Amino acid sequence: QVQLQESGPGLVKPSQTLSLTCTVSGDSITSVNAYWNWIRQPPGKGLEWMGVITNSGGVYYSPSLKSRTSISRDTSKNQVTLQLSSVTTEDTAVYYCARSPILIATTQRNEYDYWGQGTQVTVSS
Repeated sequence: QVQLQESGPGLVKPSQTLSLTCTVSGDSITSVNAYWNWIRQPPGKGLEWMGVITNSGGVYYSPSLKSRTSISRDTSKNQVTLQLSSVTTEDTAVYYCARSPILIATTQRNEYDYWGQGTQVTVSS
């Protein structure tokens, strides 16, 4: 059974860098046809796709967040990491990692076959 678990600080100060880790079990992040996405949902708003890292390590970002986002991986730990720099209160959200079987930038939940439970990140001084 594939499981994804997000972890990281729940509170980040404005202008700092948010860093979250997604630990994957039951699958390898280098598996064929496995794409590891970061998606967030601000309070009272819909899902926002942030970016993806492919099974070979290629990365793609949302144009609106590209200048502040970095996604990387540690294959020895089977982990994917999200970094978002220069955060503001607008970055307060629940952050999810999710696996998709194809490379797709979407907020349609049914395009992802596995989701983490999500982690709340609040940006506040």
